Amino acid sequence: MFEKKKIKIPLDEFIDNCLYHPKHGYYMQKVSFGKDGDFITAPHISKIFSEMILIWIISAWKNIYRNKKINIVELGAGNGEMMHQIINTSKRFFNFHKKCKFIIYEKSPKLINVQKEKLKNEKIKWVKNLDYLESNPTIFLGNEFLDALPIKQYVKRKKIWYEKYVEKSGGKYSFTYVKSNIKKLEKTLGFKISSNQNFLEVSFEEINILKKLKNIISKTGGGILLIDYANLKKKMTNTLQGVKKHKKIDILNHVGSSDITHLLNIPFLKRIAKKLNLKLNYNTQRDFLLKLGILNRAEILATNENFLGKANIFYRINRLIDKQQMGLLFKIMYFHKKTESFTLGFK
Repeated sequence: MFEKKKIKIPLDEFIDNCLYHPKHGYYMQKVSFGKDGDFITAPHISKIFSEMILIWIISAWKNIYRNKKINIVELGAGNGEMMHQIINTSKRFFNFHKKCKFIIYEKSPKLINVQKEKLKNEKIKWVKNLDYLESNPTIFLGNEFLDALPIKQYVKRKKIWYEKYVEKSGGKYSFTYVKSNIKKLEKTLGFKISSNQNFLEVSFEEINILKKLKNIISKTGGGILLIDYANLKKKMTNTLQGVKKHKKIDILNHVGSSDITHLLNIPFLKRIAKKLNLKLNYNTQRDFLLKLGILNRAEILATNENFLGKANIFYRINRLIDKQQMGLLFKIMYFHKKTESFTLGFK
């Protein structure tokens, strides 16, 4: 991946190579999901999670889009588990299902093959470019999508801003810092950085994708529903981490063979949304799922189960909503046009 003996590149370029290098990137190779892999996501914990997401989409379809044809586009579908559950559940709602076009946006050829195997009996379109979607209202779904995009990091020392770089020398990787022009960064972002900030995490790829999605929903209607790690801190901190076998690791270790992730920052995303003339609704995963009735659904599914079956259902639900597990750490975020109002599941 980094064949040269010496390199010195911005952090986001390093992450991009680690995750998306055509031959050696983590997501371009065989990615391990589930308890025996590197990480597990909500759709793998319980199918009820994906059912709740679908119920939200159907409610939006009825309330906002007046039963029109609709595109459901998953951004980075992993091994296809969430889309699999969404399609299967949607078949119970015939009028809705027949109006849907299911689409996956994925750039990893390996994951596309995994998804196609899992979804081989379903009618789905795979795209690597979002510019040619049919002009129906479109709901974009992203489960742990933005957190896997490369980020830049900046640190302020004695009123001077520096950008974090990665350098390689003697076969070892280390961090170094290069003086940065904060005014140029502010011009690119379109807003000023607070003087109280001493640290910044910025993903320009994240911003560019949100811009692209905004341009689409501005023309067709729709919105962007994201489920991801996120915090509410007004003062940014370093949230970057590597993940391997469900454990946090230094991103400079296991280069190309571990996941790299970061927490989204809600106050920063709200500023981006405002700049894009969008509104951002958000809630904790716990409160969102409870508002949608996940416990009622669990009770229904548990009705005919024996004791172990009931225990398994509620054990899995607890992982999704417990405050010490995924309930507070994960946020549900909905970006939409200011002229549309749909608050189901949100504060």
